[in-house]
Amino acid sequence: MENEEKRVWGIHTKDDHLFLVDNRIAIGWKPIGNLSKIEATRAAFNDKYIEVYPNAKKGAIPTSSGMLYRFMYEMQVGDYVVFPSKSDRKINIGIVESDYIYEPTALEYVQQRKVKWIKHLPRTAFSQGALYEIGSVMSFFAVKNYADEFITALDKGFEKTIAETEEDETVAAPADDIIEATKDFILKELSKNFKGYELENFVADLLQAMGYRTTVSKHGGDHGIDIVAYKDELPPRILVQVKSKDGDINEQTIQSLKGAMREGDYGLFVTLSNYTKNAQDYLQSTPIIRGINGTELVDLILKYHEALSEKYKRKIPLKMVYIPVARENEE
Repeated sequence: MENEEKRVWGIHTKDDHLFLVDNRIAIGWKPIGNLSKIEATRAAFNDKYIEVYPNAKKGAIPTSSGMLYRFMYEMQVGDYVVFPSKSDRKINIGIVESDYIYEPTALEYVQQRKVKWIKHLPRTAFSQGALYEIGSVMSFFAVKNYADEFITALDKGFEKTIAETEEDETVAAPADDIIEATKDFILKELSKNFKGYELENFVADLLQAMGYRTTVSKHGGDHGIDIVAYKDELPPRILVQVKSKDGDINEQTIQSLKGAMREGDYGLFVTLSNYTKNAQDYLQSTPIIRGINGTELVDLILKYHEALSEKYKRKIPLKMVYIPVARENEE
């Protein structure tokens, strides 16, 4: 099927009836009003959004105003649109049939366009990668990586299902993307909300989730030792130092932990950043001290999240889900 200069757009809604029965696609932001009244520049849309939503988070402004601008000016009649409906779990593919329409009487979705639906296909007809792309958290977005797959689905006689084809090789990529996004989220939350003493308390809670008994030192005391931990009632004692500051940890900082240790003690150094090359060499040559960097800390949080106290599970909210992964080669 010819698709020259025709873009593929993805869109979400809470009103399946409007989309599938009234043959409209739409986005919200009703307080913005008629988009055609705004100057046709991204900057003007950005300024309008700030005017209407002065308390919006800074990072959300260009994303939201950008969706409005693209819906108004970048989407063209003849473009394809992909809509994953929740009511029947179908992938609906259509063609945009009108320019922008402002419907001020609509309860929520006042920014509209007419659409002609061509096919309503089961989700099993598409690769996991394609489903992941149209599962975007944004309500309106350009489909790029798997656009051709959705356009091909419009061809006459397209009846394939993933169950009838060979192994879906796109599974691994979405799974990896979800995992990496989750790790990024955790590290950002730690960097933003767990500074200084708060990170020390959190690490102590994490160690308890791992089965250790911990005592958090008084602020400013114990020669820089932040936490004392034991696996059980008996030695060895584990002295823990926690650093939330930016920048890699150097060898001298780890040596200060070594200086506070007595014979028989073990040391643990935890940082949200990483270690310099000299510090890594020092840790390698000093097996009684273990260094944990930000990436390793996130891995431990993922492993022991369910055992954390309710306070910290609320501060780092995660939901355990199952995601498909590529099968290992069987010999």
